[in-house]
Amino acid sequence: MPEHAVANWGFVAARVERGWHTQEDFATAYDETARKLREQARISVRQVRRWESGESTWPNRDARRVLEAMFGCPLEDLGFRRPARPTGRRPDGSGEKLEECDVRRRTFLGLVGAAPVLDLTALDHLTAAANHAGRHNRDELLAHLRTALDDAARADGLAGPHEALPTALGILAAINSAARTAAEDLRRELLVLGARGAELAAWLHRDAGAPAPAVAYWHHQAKEWATLTGDGAMHAYVLLRQAQATDRTDAARMLDLARAATTGPWTLPPRPRAEAFQQQARALALTGAGADQVARVLDQAHAALGQAAPPSGPATCTGPLGDGYTRERLMVQTAICYHEAGHSDQAVSLFGEHLAAAAFAPRDRAYFTAQYSGALVAVGEPDEAATAAMEALTLAAGARFGQALTELHRTADHLAPYAERPAVREFRQRLGELAVA
Repeated sequence: MPEHAVANWGFVAARVERGWHTQEDFATAYDETARKLREQARISVRQVRRWESGESTWPNRDARRVLEAMFGCPLEDLGFRRPARPTGRRPDGSGEKLEECDVRRRTFLGLVGAAPVLDLTALDHLTAAANHAGRHNRDELLAHLRTALDDAARADGLAGPHEALPTALGILAAINSAARTAAEDLRRELLVLGARGAELAAWLHRDAGAPAPAVAYWHHQAKEWATLTGDGAMHAYVLLRQAQATDRTDAARMLDLARAATTGPWTLPPRPRAEAFQQQARALALTGAGADQVARVLDQAHAALGQAAPPSGPATCTGPLGDGYTRERLMVQTAICYHEAGHSDQAVSLFGEHLAAAAFAPRDRAYFTAQYSGALVAVGEPDEAATAAMEALTLAAGARFGQALTELHRTADHLAPYAERPAVREFRQRLGELAVA
């Protein structure tokens, strides 16, 4: 990237917001639009990368026409910079000053319905500092990047992936840019941080409903950076997160990934090790393993958690791995395992005891409550299930917590035989209205 280049956050955010989660997705959509407009020019992924990096600041005439058709707004609102004119005004005669265009560009995310943790001005400043890492205090730069990632992860827990994703991608672009020219010791620290951010990006894409290749791309990037920095624990942690991202219909792969996290040439800290054992137990339940085998692996999870030191502070994205994995979280996930193993009565009991007592972020509470509703259906309590499902839906709807909504759709299917009961009917109707919206 040229020294003067600044990543184009407006374009990245616009692409993601409209469902083109990868640069390949966007290039395909661009070519399709160009064909409809009878434009001859096509683009490659390399060109998309140049637009997003800021290397190409103003597309050519044909590309401008296609981009404006795709996004329905002027290119300035997408973060592109029109070549400067001596008059300081737009060449279309509107009289609007270029500085005013820049102000509109910097409010872009608000216009498309996202409210980023960092606005475009802050991201531009962060990238400028990253691109000139040698001129800035090393510790100060790393601290800013850590804080930004932690804030993005916190925003996800409170308000969902669509809130945090544009910022997370922007921070990763800044890290990648800085790492290219940084001194060796700073480069390593940047890539360590980048692995955390890439794992977060994988989760955000997954919860936002992105295609599986987009999620896999960020998992791969996180493992690559973890490998380059010799961070074996982070590599294992990403394997765990891959297991959690695996569809329930592929339980064998889920089990392989979760086992690899605990048996490979690395050592996970006690908390994420406990989580990996719990994920193994769930995968075993999904493969049809007996309750005794599931319980033995859950015992390993509890034993690993018992070895963990008390957290030194609130859990963060860039802090100790898995520091947010508490006993209460293990207990509600134990309930999920029992439900998957066909012992839904035990699951309901555990959910009832621990879900009410623990403090979870809205995203997690929505997901666990959705799981609880499924267990209630299984024990023949459709009205209570619908009540729990409505509680989860209220939490998940506005923020679009994807995993919680997926579970709620499963609950709605299981509630179909009770569709005429008032509570069930209301829940299924509201879920259907949300899907249409």
